[in-house]
Amino acid sequence: MEKDKRLVIGADHAGYKVKQDLVEHLKKKGYDVLDVGTYDEASVDYPDYAAKVGHLVADGEYPKGVLVCGSGLGVTIAANKIGGVRAVTANDVESAKLSRAHNNANVLGMGARLIDSELASRVLDEWLETEFLGGRHERRLEKITLIEGEERR
Repeated sequence: MEKDKRLVIGADHAGYKVKQDLVEHLKKKGYDVLDVGTYDEASVDYPDYAAKVGHLVADGEYPKGVLVCGSGLGVTIAANKIGGVRAVTANDVESAKLSRAHNNANVLGMGARLIDSELASRVLDEWLETEFLGGRHERRLEKITLIEGEERR
């Protein structure tokens, strides 16, 4: 079965340069990339881009998304507010691999102030190439989905 090679990507001003480098990296690997911004280094608010990417993934328009901000933390927190998004921050290859294998993460956040474009590309490649293992991990994801549906107490 052919892998879906569509991806949506977004960043705030701190992540702009790394995002641009990742877009070029992905295109060279044959991905169809939707870049939802930001398109320069002028100051913007990261939740706006996390929401754009998160909604496109949660609505099924794109199978996976990538977000870059200064730390990778803010975009991940914001994206996880959207039901159906399983966003993780991974600034190293092993975390990226585990987030896919065990958690079936569908949005990857990275921190441009913590890693450079070369490492970000390696993290992203590992994340994209790792398949979800299912099995006992599926049961745990089902529990996460139940938590998503709970009313706030």
